[in-house]
Amino acid sequence: MALRVAVLGLGEAGSEIARDLLRAGAVVVGYDPDGEKDVPGVVRAWGEAEAAKGADVVLSVNWARVALEVAQRVAPVLGPGRVYADLNTAGPGLKRRLAELLAPTGALFADVALMSPVPGKGIRTPSLAAGPGAWAYAEALGPLGAQVEVVGSEAGGAAVRKLLRSVFFKGMAAAVMEALAAARALGLEDELKANIAKTLAEADASLVERLVAGTLRHAQRRREEMLAAAELLEAIGVEPLLTRATAAHLARLAEKG
Repeated sequence: MALRVAVLGLGEAGSEIARDLLRAGAVVVGYDPDGEKDVPGVVRAWGEAEAAKGADVVLSVNWARVALEVAQRVAPVLGPGRVYADLNTAGPGLKRRLAELLAPTGALFADVALMSPVPGKGIRTPSLAAGPGAWAYAEALGPLGAQVEVVGSEAGGAAVRKLLRSVFFKGMAAAVMEALAAARALGLEDELKANIAKTLAEADASLVERLVAGTLRHAQRRREEMLAAAELLEAIGVEPLLTRATAAHLARLAEKG
């Protein structure tokens, strides 16, 4: 019999995952509080519990802020052998609370972290899975195209790894946007954008160690450089949020010697 998958949340990520699951031969039942969201081929349910009832795998793909209440509504229809996977970006504490909430049902909980944007990749989005249901999740969806790396049996393990990576990637994106905003104000946006792109293209495995070692060695000088950069941004009307935060970080490092 075809795998039966419940997709709770048919937004950008959930809808793409649902389409791929259908193409792979799964029976997909979906629910979204927005009745306008529809995916052809997905059986629509009127609530989370209705969608999850009888499903082999339940995918919670909505928002972290509602993850707990969604799991509470679904718990009564779960049972042994079922897999409940939370794909929302949340902290490890919430993932552990979800695992504890669902444990009495006998269902296997999987903490799943999607490690790149879903559009264009769908079910093939690289992901990490942790928790008691991590292996069952990988075994169920792997044959349908899911790219899953199991990182442990403790819920929260996947979330920790994603959030650590987010500190870098989201921080880098914010710094790039702040720099480009200043460059735009000075008529230098294309030049700076090309310079950033060239730097990223030339990066290699040694870059991380060079960044750390150079920052520790020259913290005081770089702090003064960032304070000067902050003054420049303020003078042209760009708020230097990341620039001043970097200067403060460097000041702490300099104080520690």
